Amino acid sequence: MVGRELVNLRRHTPATLIGSGKTDEIIVAAKALQADVIVFDDRLSPAQQRNWEKLAGLAVIDREEVILDIFADRAQTREAVLQVALARMEYSLPRLTRAWTHLSRQRGKGKMGGEGETQLEQDRRLVNDRITRLKSELAGVQKQRGVQRQKRQRVPVPTASIVGYTNVGKSSLLNALTGAHVLAENKLFATLDPTTRQLILRGNQKLLVTDTVGFIRRLPHGLVEAFKATLEETIIADFLVHVLDATSPDFEKHHATTLAVLTELGATDKTLLTVFNKIDAATPDDLRRARHFAPSALFVSAQTGAGLDLLETRLVELIADAFHSSELLVPHARYDVVARLHQLGHIQEQDNRDDGIYLRGRFPPAQSGFFAPFVIQKPGPEAKPA
Repeated sequence: MVGRELVNLRRHTPATLIGSGKTDEIIVAAKALQADVIVFDDRLSPAQQRNWEKLAGLAVIDREEVILDIFADRAQTREAVLQVALARMEYSLPRLTRAWTHLSRQRGKGKMGGEGETQLEQDRRLVNDRITRLKSELAGVQKQRGVQRQKRQRVPVPTASIVGYTNVGKSSLLNALTGAHVLAENKLFATLDPTTRQLILRGNQKLLVTDTVGFIRRLPHGLVEAFKATLEETIIADFLVHVLDATSPDFEKHHATTLAVLTELGATDKTLLTVFNKIDAATPDDLRRARHFAPSALFVSAQTGAGLDLLETRLVELIADAFHSSELLVPHARYDVVARLHQLGHIQEQDNRDDGIYLRGRFPPAQSGFFAPFVIQKPGPEAKPA
């Protein structure tokens, strides 16, 4: 970046987003700095983008195009590549005229039209066909992901999704908790695909933890739509671990951004555990400000392991709240039920008794129809005489 200009807008100008005087000033400054491109930290309409390029004689891109380029660079798996390609095609469709400005003035007569017009129509058909193919391929990949999810749900295990702003250390936290080797780098959107790993907690309690794509301020709607299948892992989780960067001066804004995206996804009813990461690099003032902002938050370092024991304890407590403990008595002849219960939930105690097999454990409420016939009914309080 060779230069930066902050523009305070009272109102948007339809032609160039900002006023004509400021437009001329920015163009002069860009040429004086020999800039190759002008980047807007806002969304430009296709018409505004064309007007800017015509006036400046330079490439002009907006915030959405920058984010799309970063996503394209980070995409690794088939699903991520398809999702980004779809978002880029839908973004480029209304902007195709930029590629044919040298022909747009050529006007033909009759039904054939001008050369530029014909080429533009051909390109639009090609892009629309490409969008259709991408959606079809993506539907196939997403169907496969759905099958994998159903296989996991056949053996119900508590699930948690790690959410938060991009580059706050979500992947590093997953690695520190589960011993996984998920790519974790100090850059935006290093993770585009959800990664699920098993975490063994105290008492042999199992928990599936999913690392999700990082959120960002004013995340383009097209990307939210393209990645909705990926972000479904957030919606179906039993609870969410919201990670914030304790060293960031903008963690309040990042917190608001994450909540806004969760609202758009329809995940606001989930239990949310707030965790501040990177405390090893935070100053006392950073930690004081974070504790004032979220008094009930946990403070950890994925780098050093500090605070992870408290986080795991809190995860056990959340599971206990969601999966209530039950006492069961299964007849000796029904060892198939005992085996199934070991798959369904977390057995805390098992004892062979004369009248059957006693089990105490936590089981998902969705499976209550299976284990309810074996629940030991606790005697209620004795009725008081009238």
